Amino acid sequence: MPLSLELIEKLPKTDLHCHLDGSLRLSTILDLAQKQGVRLPADTADGLMPHVFAGMGHRSLEDYLKAFDITLAVLQTEEALYRVAYELAEDCHRENIWYLEVRYSPMLHTRGGLSLTQIVESVLQGLRAAERDFGIRTGVILCGIRSSSADSSLRMAELCVAYKNRGIVAFDLAGAELNYPAKAHKQAFQLILDNNVNCTAHAGEAYGPESIAQAIHYCGAHRIGHGTRLRENGDLLNYLCDHRIPLEVCISSNIQTGAADSFETHPLPFYYTYGLRCTINTDNRLVTNTTVSRELLLCHEHYGFTLEDLKDVIVAGFKSAFLPHREKSDLLKKVNAELDRYRDTDEGTIKHNSPKNNMLHHLHADMAREP
Repeated sequence: MPLSLELIEKLPKTDLHCHLDGSLRLSTILDLAQKQGVRLPADTADGLMPHVFAGMGHRSLEDYLKAFDITLAVLQTEEALYRVAYELAEDCHRENIWYLEVRYSPMLHTRGGLSLTQIVESVLQGLRAAERDFGIRTGVILCGIRSSSADSSLRMAELCVAYKNRGIVAFDLAGAELNYPAKAHKQAFQLILDNNVNCTAHAGEAYGPESIAQAIHYCGAHRIGHGTRLRENGDLLNYLCDHRIPLEVCISSNIQTGAADSFETHPLPFYYTYGLRCTINTDNRLVTNTTVSRELLLCHEHYGFTLEDLKDVIVAGFKSAFLPHREKSDLLKKVNAELDRYRDTDEGTIKHNSPKNNMLHHLHADMAREP
């Protein structure tokens, strides 16, 4: 018998790659638009959904990003930013996300005259309120945009430094990848590294492994967002594996953007079997129409991941979190204790469906005990 979504939702989880402006509730978009006088393509949830849901057809990253024209239109006030941050954390709590890292670019929320600090504070306050109400832990990643100027990325990096230890946990470089190399934003990454702040970068999604190499070797990225095309360069793949540089894998999103042609051709099962540190994430809960639990279920349905395999990638998420080592170590003990309550015999899961061999399985099980 297969694993159920209900069982997977009970497991503790992370979401390390989740965009705030791609993870709103449809009802919230409609309500905010009405209050703000923003005109939308439709005034009902059913009518609006086709305009914000990417679907599973073969598309490009640029097409995928068009949905953000709608979401960003209603995210230009302090009240809206507070609300969507709070609701996102609440939605994550409902599927038992223990730790959420939400990312966004403050410079995309200045149309209404908000200052960058007002924007950052509004999101942080919404997340703090959700932490108090639901017990979820959160961190914020601020994004530079590849297609914007290097100076604008530097401003975002300066915000990260200013808010270090105040809720901001990392810097990211996001946006259209083709023709916008990461090395053009090297000054922003250098400021981040000089101040001992974490950083990640979208790479290997809409461009080849050269983009991943730039993110690591030019920009010092500690994690890679997506990394779908890493398999095209074996030396680089081994470098990431040997240095335990995590991949922020977003399966459904990769198919929607054309980074992978189908579930069957997605490189995740190869990456995982080979030993890369793979984390499972949503990317955009609304635009992709998914949750972490649904993404894990896809791993089970398409790649034969057993409950033990899912527990491995869940632990990888916690190990890859941008948290201080001591906090991460304490959290991992609690996560492993909770995961130990669930066994492969639950719901009749068949062990030999695992894509890993026994030796690799036991190796990962041992490694899961330490951050």
